[in-house]
Amino acid sequence: MTSPNGDSVGVLLQFGAMMLGAGNTATRTRESMEAIARRMAIAAPAVSISFDSITATVRRSDEWITRVRDIGPAAVNVWQVAELERLPRTLKPETGLGEIEAKLAGIKSTVHQYSTLQIAVAVALATAGFAFVNGAAAPEMIASAFGGGIGQWARMWLSRRRFNQFGAAALSAAIASGVFVIAAGLAGRAGFGFAHYPAGFIASVLFLVPGFPLIAGLFDLLQYQTVAAVSRFAFGLMILLSVALGLSFVVEVAKIDISRQPPVELVYSLKLLLRAVSSFVAGCAFAMAFNTPLRIALFAGLLALVANSLRLVLIDIGMMLAPAAFCAALVIGLVAILADHRFKVPPIAMTVAPVVIMMPGVYAFEAIVLFNRGQMIDAIQASASCWFVIGALAMGLATSRFFRPK
Repeated sequence: MTSPNGDSVGVLLQFGAMMLGAGNTATRTRESMEAIARRMAIAAPAVSISFDSITATVRRSDEWITRVRDIGPAAVNVWQVAELERLPRTLKPETGLGEIEAKLAGIKSTVHQYSTLQIAVAVALATAGFAFVNGAAAPEMIASAFGGGIGQWARMWLSRRRFNQFGAAALSAAIASGVFVIAAGLAGRAGFGFAHYPAGFIASVLFLVPGFPLIAGLFDLLQYQTVAAVSRFAFGLMILLSVALGLSFVVEVAKIDISRQPPVELVYSLKLLLRAVSSFVAGCAFAMAFNTPLRIALFAGLLALVANSLRLVLIDIGMMLAPAAFCAALVIGLVAILADHRFKVPPIAMTVAPVVIMMPGVYAFEAIVLFNRGQMIDAIQASASCWFVIGALAMGLATSRFFRPK
C-alpha cells in the first residue's frame, strides 16, 4: 500500500463510523481501528470519538491529515460488528482501498436477518417473561405480551420512516402501555380480573429501556473514553425520559396506580424453572432484535438463563440488588471473554442481550412517575436503586476484563 492520504483516512473513518453506528463501545472501536490501520500502513492514527461523530488524524511526512465523519442514528447490530471486527484479520498486504471500501459497502448493505414480525413476536414473549419475573400472573403476562409486541412493531415502523428517535420512543411506550390497558379492560369485561396490574403494566414497556447505551457509557467511562461516555449517557437518558413521557401520559389518562404488590405465590422449584425459561426467552429475543446470528442468539439466551437465574437466587437468599447484579454481570463478562478468545465471537454478541434483560427498568420508570406526582422520597429511593444496579452491571463487565488474555 502507499503512504497515508486523505482517501485512506476516509476509509478508516468509514470503518470506525460503521462500528460505532452498530453499537460497539468506543474502546473496542478504537482497538479495531488501530488493527485495520496497521493493515492499511497507517501508523498510530489519533482518533477522537463522540456519540455522533468520529475524527482521525494521521501524519504523512511533514504534514498532518485530519478527517471528520458523522456516525448516524444509534442502533445495535451484532452481526455487523462481528463482520467488521473480522475484517482486519482477513485483509492481505496487497489489498487496495477500493477492495476495502467494497467490503465495507457489502457489510453495510446486508439486510437484517430477522423480519419485523419475527422480532415483534420475540419481544412479545420477552415482555411476558419480564412480567412474570416482576411478579405478574398469567393474565397480566398475556396482556403485556400484546403490548410489547405491538409496541416493538410500532417502534420499528417508525424507525424505518426515520421518525425522530425520542419521539418514536415516547409514542411506542404510549402504544405498548395503552394496548395493555385496553387488553386489561377487555379481560375484565370477560370476567378475568388482574390481581397484579402494575407489574404487567410496567413490564409492557421494559423492552424500550435503553440498556446498552447506559451500560456502554459506563464501560467507556471506565476505559477513559469520557467524551463518548458522556454523550452515550445523554442519549440513553433522553430515550429513558421519552419512554417515561409516553408511559406517564397513559398513567394519567387511565388513572393507574403503580404501587408494588406481592408477587404470585408459587412453589420455589417451579418459580426457578419459570424464571429460567423467561430469562432464556428474553435473552434470545433481544439477541434477535440486535441482529445476532441464530446460533449465537441461542448461546446468549443460555447465558442470560444462567446469569439472571443466579442474580435472582442471590436476591432470594438476602443479597442486595447491586451486588447480585455485579455477580451476574461478572459471569456474563467472563463467558464473553472466553467466547472471544476461543471462537472469535465479539463480546457485544454475548453481553448485550443478557445484560439488557437485567436492567432495572421498573425502578427507572417508577422513579420518573413518582417524581411527576411529587412523591419525592419514594422517587429518590427508586432512582437510587436504579443507578446502583446499572453501575453494578457495568462494574461487573469491567472487572471481567482483568481476566482477558493478552
